[in-house]
Amino acid sequence: MNTLVIIPVYNEEASVARVVQSVMDAGYDYVVVNDGSNDNTAEICRTHALNCINLPINRGISAAFRAGVQYAQEHEANCVVQFDGDGQHRAEYIRALVDGIREDYDIVIGSRFISKKKPLCLRTVGSNLISALIKATAGVTIADPTSGMRAFGQRAITEFGSNHNLGPEPDTIAYFVSKKGFRVLETQVEMSERLSGKSYLTLRQSVFYMARVIASILTLKRLDR
Repeated sequence: MNTLVIIPVYNEEASVARVVQSVMDAGYDYVVVNDGSNDNTAEICRTHALNCINLPINRGISAAFRAGVQYAQEHEANCVVQFDGDGQHRAEYIRALVDGIREDYDIVIGSRFISKKKPLCLRTVGSNLISALIKATAGVTIADPTSGMRAFGQRAITEFGSNHNLGPEPDTIAYFVSKKGFRVLETQVEMSERLSGKSYLTLRQSVFYMARVIASILTLKRLDR
């Protein structure tokens, strides 16, 4: 299986080289998509001769991921892995995601909550609501719908490549399952604290993100009526 790890980054100058090294040590090809960073991320990528696509402006995770998918299609990859550039995702779990694609699943999600309980916080409330809506809309139970560590097979790659409205988000997964009949698998992973810096998602942005995803899934449910 020709697997490509897509690493979207925004202002990850302190972690991107170490993240790439961990992916390479695990035996996988990769592409970094520098999403218009305004720190030294681009320079770090050049200094370390990393395989990197530099977007001229910050366009967001969906656009960065699709740029990686386009690269994957050009290089005939039939499996892509979405992998954060902040050091939270651990390369030791990539194989389990890829193995799920080999078993003919279309999407494999690295889940933090198959064998562990979710912590009680505002994000957990939003995650539980998204899980419930995906169950109601698509008929599948996903314990960790907001996990950003996911693998996608050939059918999903083709969909991402042909539809610029799709991003690697929970509402897209609900769409793929309910409208396209995609098969989804979750596999248990552990995640680390980010290596440095802070997430671009503030509390306000997290609430907005959850609300947008929920509204999108509700729209999908209305279309099913």
